Amino acid sequence: MSTLFESQAPHPLADRLRPQRLAQIVGQEHLIGPDGPIGRMVARRQLSSMILWGPPGCGKTTIARLLAHGTDLVFEPLSAVFSGVADLRKVFDAARKRREMGQGTLLFVDEIHRFNRAQQDAFLPVVEDGTVILVGATTENPSFELIGALLSRAQVFVLRRLDDDDLETLLQRAEEHLGDPVPLTSESRTALRAMADGDGRFLLNLVEELARLPAGDRLGPVELARVVQRRAPLYDKAQEGHYNLISALHKSLRGSDTDAALYWLARMLAGGEDPIYILRRLTRAAVEDIGLADPQAVVQALAAWDTYDRLGSPEGELAIAQCVIYLATAPKSNAAYQAFGEARRMARDTGSLMPPMHILNAPTRLMRDLGYGKGYVYDHATEEGFSGQNYFPDGMARRTFYRPGERGFEREINKRLDYWEKLRERAAVPSE
Repeated sequence: MSTLFESQAPHPLADRLRPQRLAQIVGQEHLIGPDGPIGRMVARRQLSSMILWGPPGCGKTTIARLLAHGTDLVFEPLSAVFSGVADLRKVFDAARKRREMGQGTLLFVDEIHRFNRAQQDAFLPVVEDGTVILVGATTENPSFELIGALLSRAQVFVLRRLDDDDLETLLQRAEEHLGDPVPLTSESRTALRAMADGDGRFLLNLVEELARLPAGDRLGPVELARVVQRRAPLYDKAQEGHYNLISALHKSLRGSDTDAALYWLARMLAGGEDPIYILRRLTRAAVEDIGLADPQAVVQALAAWDTYDRLGSPEGELAIAQCVIYLATAPKSNAAYQAFGEARRMARDTGSLMPPMHILNAPTRLMRDLGYGKGYVYDHATEEGFSGQNYFPDGMARRTFYRPGERGFEREINKRLDYWEKLRERAAVPSE
């Protein structure tokens, strides 16, 4: 018989609506459906160790519980936040005893990325010999957070962020369970799903909060914003989200999509990213992806940096936005970036070849006697200001590294290079 205290204990709506079958999980059909890798494992009743990687509230814990239930394994949950090696040893010892009696163990480790390298090493022998089937859950990129030896013993499955249709499905299930529709207009219903930001658990928590309101008119978007606390953007500037969003910003600039670039900039600033980090990346984009197609690009990037240093936030953020617009709309060229890369590879491959003697300075008599500077032609002393002499090491064929395109200012640079090349060819022809 349940006690009075048990009957009054809080039981969150998200837990009450936790799926009882894999088929009830929304948004992860690519993994748990009949043709999905996890779905096929369950159908064969043969699980292998796995890492479930996905954002919060997408069903990682629920999948682990249902896998144990669907395969008659003993479910052992652990949280890496509250557990250490001693806790792991207890679980491993119990799993070995069960195995001797023919019973398998599914060890579910939440936040597995929080275990350090030594703790992760402890999993290797028991996963290797099948003492436990490990199911780890993480919101962080496993390739950054988990050791290679563990990744080689487990399959990594990527869970998707719940989309708008998935969240609407959960919303309807909540309304059916509660027996009443959520008191929202169609617009605020859409806003509620947006607030959840792909997190099903957070959506159900919001629904539960709304269900406690006294009966009244349906809430519009403004009233909804007053009643519930809007969730902070899902962005961890120290982890993978940091690299994902800066990559999205950089590639939007490279792709000349001004509006997308402004969106990703806004996302990063809203998430608390350091504006100086963004400005460093914008300056890099100016020289890597625009280069001499628009020599003003790097000037604009440095000007935005200087403006932000003087104004600070939030006023200085407009300078960053202006820089993003300039870079996105500028003509693009990576010719200088590629040229420098080729030159560096050539420098590495050719080792320590000396410059040709005629371009070496000869400050001493001995050096002059050895031929330093002999035959050098002072370019300004020629009629066209161009001698056409060789400046590569003796015995090394001339190479072309810089190949400008026909976009922006590089069209003019091409004309200059063509002009110097014609003079060089003319200088190479012996006079009669």
